[in-house]
Amino acid sequence: MLRLKRIGISTSRENVAFLSRACTSYRAAAFEGQEKVEVVANGHRLVATLNLVNDPAILPPDCLGLSEQAFARFGLAEGTAVRLDHPHPPKSREGLHAKIAGRELDETCFRAIIEDIAHHRYGKVEVAAFLVACGSFMTTAETLALTRAMADAGETLHWPGTPLVVDKHCIGGIPGNRTSMIVVPIVAAHGLPMPKTSSRAITSPAGTADTMEVLANVEIDLPTMRAIVAEAGGCLVWGGHVKLSPADDVLISVERPLNIDTREQMVASILSKKKAAGSTHLVIDMPVGPSAKVRTADDAARLRKLFEYVGDAIGLSLRVTISDGTQPVGRGIGPVLEARDVMAVLENRADAPADLRERSLALAGRILEFDPALRGGAGLARARALLDSGAALAKMQQIMALQGPPPRLARLGGLSREIVADQDGRVLAIDCYRMARIARLAGAPFDPGAGIDLLKKVGDPVQAGEPLYRIHAEREVEFRFACGLAAEASGYAVNGNGKGQN
Repeated sequence: MLRLKRIGISTSRENVAFLSRACTSYRAAAFEGQEKVEVVANGHRLVATLNLVNDPAILPPDCLGLSEQAFARFGLAEGTAVRLDHPHPPKSREGLHAKIAGRELDETCFRAIIEDIAHHRYGKVEVAAFLVACGSFMTTAETLALTRAMADAGETLHWPGTPLVVDKHCIGGIPGNRTSMIVVPIVAAHGLPMPKTSSRAITSPAGTADTMEVLANVEIDLPTMRAIVAEAGGCLVWGGHVKLSPADDVLISVERPLNIDTREQMVASILSKKKAAGSTHLVIDMPVGPSAKVRTADDAARLRKLFEYVGDAIGLSLRVTISDGTQPVGRGIGPVLEARDVMAVLENRADAPADLRERSLALAGRILEFDPALRGGAGLARARALLDSGAALAKMQQIMALQGPPPRLARLGGLSREIVADQDGRVLAIDCYRMARIARLAGAPFDPGAGIDLLKKVGDPVQAGEPLYRIHAEREVEFRFACGLAAEASGYAVNGNGKGQN
């Protein structure tokens, strides 16, 4: 037997175990080259990737180390006696190989594969093979089967006595698009329950959870979340804390570095989490633009049909709205700057970004029209009245108070530089993808005060030497990275004489 030891190494969503080469209980060489081992103790089992350790200062010979995430999942105290086993192959492996071979799978096969992925029985190589196989060939029926399997693999929320539970989701790709933080208080102020679980950023400068964390605590457990929704009618919390569709988190951690983002996987990812969250009615915001995830009207039409088909089949009343994806929304990119824009809209300030305000009102109006008490077309007017009257701001303040204060005070990064136009003219276009990359290099969302403050938007006149945007950062190294990328190409196209800067 070995003593369990927590190793202070973060391994993201992967379970990693560490064994000393000098271990006398087990011959380390017997495990070398084996991708997985099973850690066993007191009825607890954990499949993990094994790394061998040469330095006894890191791991004594009589210990078995687990990374931070693996230790938390295993759930036993340091010093617990554990043993190692050779793990049995996942039961779903035959189905996985069939999909890799290009065959169509039924729902039973998808459920088995997703169950094994959710319990970390596959390594990243096998998960990547599954994603590539699905991206190469996947029928509509398979997309539905995958969605159902993912929704059922983790926690499933139920809201007894509440027949109408609304939600919204933007498919992403547009920096600054923090409409959820405005939509939730509007809808909750009207009286429709909207328990919003949101993601943290993976490759973007901010997710809704990152931006909300500037204003309030988002790491809320399920009983507290239920209590907040019962009192306020809505919440804005991090979905990872309530373990909805856990296989999706594993899939995302592999597909993002590989830049795999097919229509089928997107639909399964989004709708599985909404179904697991107990939503009954959903609005999908689909931005379309040259640097957005969806780039053409034809692509949007195909994706819309797939969302509607799967949504209907799993019992979601779903509406898809097409929005402008040609430039960032609002003026801020990064948690602190986006939170500033959100509060400016809720407070009805004169300097509030008009595009963020109007986009949020349009989405809130579509959601409010799920209410049978509102006549068709009345949702937008009702949303505007709730925002203009201050009812939405009061509701947001109530939600923030119930969720509690943020874990740390977030301030705008102290390092800043303005990126200026190189000619007179008008702003023709802004590259959303490049803006997100620059903000990310500046440190967002890890430093909440890092990001980009947009000083010009599409259509604005500009003179040579006039600032287009301002980069903010906390750390000198990240500040240099962001400024260097902006110097290579600003991400803005300014046209005064038939030429633009990019």
